[in-house]
Amino acid sequence: MVAGQYLPPWFSVAPMMDWTDNHYRTLARLISKHAWLYTEMLAAETIVYQKDNLDRFLAYSPEQHPIVLQIGGNNLENLAKATELANPYHYDEINFNCGCPSPKVAGHGCFGARLMLDPKFVGEAMSVIAANTDVPVSVKCRIGVDDHDSYNELCDFIYKVSSLSPTRHFIIHSRKAMLNGISPAENRSIPPLKYEYFYGLLRDFPDLRFTINGGINCVDEVNAARRAGAHGVMVGRAAYHNPWQVLGHVDSVIYGVPSSGITRRQILEKYQVYGDSVLGKYGIKPHVRDVVKPLLHLFYSEPGNGLWKRKADAAFQNCKSIKSFFEETLVAIPDSVMDSPVAEPLSGRDDLFENIDSLLPTPYKLREQEVLYA
Repeated sequence: MVAGQYLPPWFSVAPMMDWTDNHYRTLARLISKHAWLYTEMLAAETIVYQKDNLDRFLAYSPEQHPIVLQIGGNNLENLAKATELANPYHYDEINFNCGCPSPKVAGHGCFGARLMLDPKFVGEAMSVIAANTDVPVSVKCRIGVDDHDSYNELCDFIYKVSSLSPTRHFIIHSRKAMLNGISPAENRSIPPLKYEYFYGLLRDFPDLRFTINGGINCVDEVNAARRAGAHGVMVGRAAYHNPWQVLGHVDSVIYGVPSSGITRRQILEKYQVYGDSVLGKYGIKPHVRDVVKPLLHLFYSEPGNGLWKRKADAAFQNCKSIKSFFEETLVAIPDSVMDSPVAEPLSGRDDLFENIDSLLPTPYKLREQEVLYA
C-alpha cells in the first residue's frame, strides 16, 4: 500500500496514548472510510526489544488504511532498526513524535517535545527513518518548548529539519509544550493556541506541507481551517469522545463522498465480529473491557447513554464475549438511536480563523548561523 492510493490527509485522527489502539481504529474505520488514522506512539526501543512479538504492537487489519505509524525515540540506531522492522506491516507513512510533553517521554525519556530543542538531531533522525522505509515521513511537533517559543525559533526548527532530511510534512500542534510544572492534560489547555504561527509557516515555507492540530473539534471547524489555507487538519480528543458525530461526517462533508447512511446498529454488528475474533488473542488479553472501551462514547449525549454505561459497568464483571456484552447492554439504547444515520453536523465557531492573515507574525528571516544547515 502507498499513500498515493488514498484521498489526501485533509482529515486525520491524532495519535493518542492508550486511546488510538487497534480497537479504536477499527471503530473509526467503520464510521469513516477516508479519515487518516494514526497509531499510538510506539517507542523505537519497544519495537526493537519486542522483535519476536511484533504483531502485538504493529499488526492491524487491511481495512485500517490509510494509517500512519508514529514512533518516538532518541537513539538513531534504534530508530533505524524500528523502521526496518515496521516495513513488513506496510504503514502508509512514518511519523516522528517531537510534541509529546509527558514527563515519561520528554522528561525521563528525553524525547518527544524535548527534541524540538535539538533540530539537528531531529534532522538526522528523519534521514535515518527515511533511509529505512519507502513510504513518506513526517514530524509532529509543538510551536515551541518552554521559553523557546518565538515564531523565529519555530521557523528555525522547521528550516533545519527540512534542510537536513527528506521531511516535507509537519503536523503542528498550535500550542507550545511546557515541560516543567504542568501535566500533559494541562499542556492541552493552559498554553494558548497560536494559530497565527501555523499560518505563518504556510506563508514562509511554501514548499512544505503543514497539518494543523489543536482546539479543532468538528468538521465545520476542519473546513474553516482548510479554507484559511491548511493543507490538512488533525483532530484529537473530539474524535475519540464523540466519534459518531465527528467521524460520521468526515467522508461527506470533508471529502465530498456521498454518505453511506450507515447506522450504529450496523456498525456494532460488524464490530462484534471483530471484537469476538480478537478476545484473548495475546494470552488473556485483550479483555472484553479493552475491546469495548472505544464504544463507550458511541452514544454521546443520546437518549439511553447514561443507562448504557451503567449496564456496561455491570456487564464487564461477567460477560465473556462481545456478543453477550451487547445482549446485556444495548437494550438501554432506543431503536430510534440505533437505526438512525448520523444527524446534521455540529456547528463550529465561526471566528476561529477570522482575520488570521492580519495576525500573522513577521516573516521569517534566515539567520546566518542557520545557513550552515542548508
